[in-house]
Amino acid sequence: MDKKPERLVPEVRFKGFTDDWEQHKLRKVACINPKTNIPDNFKYVDLESVVGTSLIKAKLTTKQLAPSRAQRVAKKGDIFYQTVRPYQKNNFLFDINNYDFQYVFSTGYAQLRSEINNYFLFSYLQRQRFVNLILRRSTGTSYPAISSKDLSEIKIIFPRNSKEQENIGKIINLIDALITLQQRKLEQLKLLKKAILQIIASNGFLLHTKKVDMIKVRVADIYQITRGNVLARSEISNVQTSKYPYPVYSSQTKNLGLMGYYKDFLFKNAITWTTDGANAGTVKYRKGRFYSTNVNGVLLSSEGLANQLTAELLNLVAFKYVSHVGNPKLMNNTMGEIMFNIPESIETQQYFSNCIELVINLIGKQEKAIDKLNKLKKYLLQELFI
Repeated sequence: MDKKPERLVPEVRFKGFTDDWEQHKLRKVACINPKTNIPDNFKYVDLESVVGTSLIKAKLTTKQLAPSRAQRVAKKGDIFYQTVRPYQKNNFLFDINNYDFQYVFSTGYAQLRSEINNYFLFSYLQRQRFVNLILRRSTGTSYPAISSKDLSEIKIIFPRNSKEQENIGKIINLIDALITLQQRKLEQLKLLKKAILQIIASNGFLLHTKKVDMIKVRVADIYQITRGNVLARSEISNVQTSKYPYPVYSSQTKNLGLMGYYKDFLFKNAITWTTDGANAGTVKYRKGRFYSTNVNGVLLSSEGLANQLTAELLNLVAFKYVSHVGNPKLMNNTMGEIMFNIPESIETQQYFSNCIELVINLIGKQEKAIDKLNKLKKYLLQELFI
């Protein structure tokens, strides 16, 4: 007995829709690169103008001054699909209202004027499964690219019912809008943190009408600098002795009593920095018990100077001292000579340290919120589509 043909239906579906979906080549459901006349003045969108699904910039120019790649005149509802390095998913659904100038996109984008719901089609094109199909047909290694003609031959699967298309497109578009709003909030928090640090790093400022005095200090004058010792298994019993006040375990040393492997040293509060490698010079504040890998240097202070504020201020200048001869490095002796400004009063340091920690915590929560929305979008793109 012949098997029944496999039904073209998604895993998750809106209530009330039961019909099979259709499969057609992209050129059957969208006009690819429609021909239009270039206006005399317009805003030009190049390959760096779109990040993710957002248009972040557009350069005002003229027909005479624009590059020859300025060919795709946008109409509301058009989809612009980046054909160069498509794995970046820097694509844009042109939905700008009340614009003073027309927008013209680079030929680095394929322009799709959809005959089905454009939000549905745009969401479909953003799926990793579709991107994988694109990459298989792309040429080049460093800058893989697909021609508009080859793009138009790829098959897509979509609902016959326009209302089902609309419902799917709407929910994905709503999540995209939420992600964009949350990303803007994240950027504002990062700017707030940057502004606070810039004010504090200045030569003096007012706090509650009182001038905050700043002092320039040398790292070695206010911190004990260490990297610890890598211990052999036979030396584990000595880790609490004065011989090894800051024990470091190699990643190959068995952790006796705890899960996994020791990598490292155990501290309570300290400032660490990466001594070598691609992230050399990155400074972080560590609060509470922590382990630190043996590529980290550690700054210790008994006077309360190991706090979030001083770590952030040091992070503003440490990268300037990284040696780029061979593998990037910022070793103990160099770190010790770094000079930086801090508030003279430890109480003032702690006040601003608490402020910075608050902003950092808000940034962390915001990043988690964006991550959850991205996971929800990924799930829906997998389950609502075929």
